[in-house]
Amino acid sequence: MGGPSQPLGAPRAMISPLLAAMTVFCADPAAATGFLNEAVTVDGTEHRYVLYVPRDYAADRAWPLVVFLHGAGERGADGLKQSDVGIGRAIRLNPERFPCLVLMPQCPEEHFWDSMIPAIEAMMEKAKAAYTVDVKRVTLTGLSMGGYGTWIWGPVKKDVFAAYLPICGGGSFADIRRFCPKAGEDVFPSIEERGKLLADRPVWAFHGKDDDVVPPFRTRQMVRAVEKAGGKPRLTEYPDTGHNSWDAAYGDPEAIAWLLAQKLPD
Repeated sequence: MGGPSQPLGAPRAMISPLLAAMTVFCADPAAATGFLNEAVTVDGTEHRYVLYVPRDYAADRAWPLVVFLHGAGERGADGLKQSDVGIGRAIRLNPERFPCLVLMPQCPEEHFWDSMIPAIEAMMEKAKAAYTVDVKRVTLTGLSMGGYGTWIWGPVKKDVFAAYLPICGGGSFADIRRFCPKAGEDVFPSIEERGKLLADRPVWAFHGKDDDVVPPFRTRQMVRAVEKAGGKPRLTEYPDTGHNSWDAAYGDPEAIAWLLAQKLPD
């Protein structure tokens, strides 16, 4: 997020001209590649989102799937904005680093990710039906509000996600109330319990040391909870960096390679 007027997310930048030509279709619809405009309908509501499919996608091998949760500044209903900040931008700059499918759902205005769980799960199932997904290499990442979503929702789906890469987020649902007036009830496990759930999962967290929107303490709190439970999470704090630590994190080839290498245990 670029400043306190847009908490828990990135600034509301204009959509990049690159989005104008973001969808590329092949003769066979099942082999479509690029940044694809997709939608699912859950309980009568349409949810638009973006699915990234690498140019060299081939159905004869299984591909990792990364689920990306955006920040508060990208909330809406156009289904596009969230693909131009964070991991989407990193893919456009260095597509060779992302030999994977990337699912980019969009959270509605004033809501938190808890309201999107059924829709995200429907999107994941649609991707698995259309493309060859390695179900042992499905991972979760997010920035700011999406970092909170990664820490809060991710642990309860540890049977689905092989690894977690939260950026400038935290695990306190009370924080969410300040910025997401339409967030639902806090039905998630406590921070301590979530630390236990993540103790046997790979976690690499990122935060800017000078973040004045989400204090670095929030990431450290979650990292300590995992460590207390016997886990060995990694933590990278960028010096002289404010809220936008996502460009550095998603621009780090080591971090992306690490994420894509993780697998669920047998």
